[in-house]
Amino acid sequence: MAVTREEISASFLPPKSAPPVEWIIADGLTDYEQALAFMDHRVAKIAAGEAPECVWLVEHPPLYTAGMSADESDLVAPHRFPVFQTGRGGQYTYHGPGQRVAYVMLDLKRRKQDVRAYVAALEAWIICTLERFNVKGERREDRVGVWVKRPERPSPSEDMAEDKIAAIGVRLKRWVSLHGISINVEPDLEHFDGIIPCGVSEHGVTSLVDLGLPVTMEDMDVALKSGFLEIFGAVD
Repeated sequence: MAVTREEISASFLPPKSAPPVEWIIADGLTDYEQALAFMDHRVAKIAAGEAPECVWLVEHPPLYTAGMSADESDLVAPHRFPVFQTGRGGQYTYHGPGQRVAYVMLDLKRRKQDVRAYVAALEAWIICTLERFNVKGERREDRVGVWVKRPERPSPSEDMAEDKIAAIGVRLKRWVSLHGISINVEPDLEHFDGIIPCGVSEHGVTSLVDLGLPVTMEDMDVALKSGFLEIFGAVD
């Protein structure tokens, strides 16, 4: 039996006494190593009770990241962009301009100490966000991320063709989360050709603009904040 969005939200809302999550939007392009350092520092502060939880929205210059399950054969063009090894779960992903990355630093000890349920909550947040643009995002039991069906495109199987529009990769330190999600607003989709994204070769990658929607990054940020409020609670 599928868990409803209301049940997911009920599991991950913080105690009423908890301060709101700090919401930060970075200007320009954020260096990836600086992002890792920021997360490590902030997560240590959150775990020690010295800083509030945080969501940090960034864009990166073009780069590839390798998760703990990355297969080197999935890195098709190793010299195209910088490649960063990272401690998050998952395989290879691409980050670059036109893609909104949300680094989510939440204390799951105060919410729900369940990694699978947390990933499902992130998926629910993405789906909730896409609804603001009348896009139906869907989760899949056999692959992490959020997908959109493409009825206009023929499929080699009996199933309808579908593309990935958002990726998820998480890590926990002392039950505080690092890394998070990425949603394709208007990235250069050809940049994904240098990897097999998340090890899935039988499906493509899309973006909101590729779907014919003139969405700006500012539009995305408003929708993300609204969706976060619905799933995870108050922000500041």
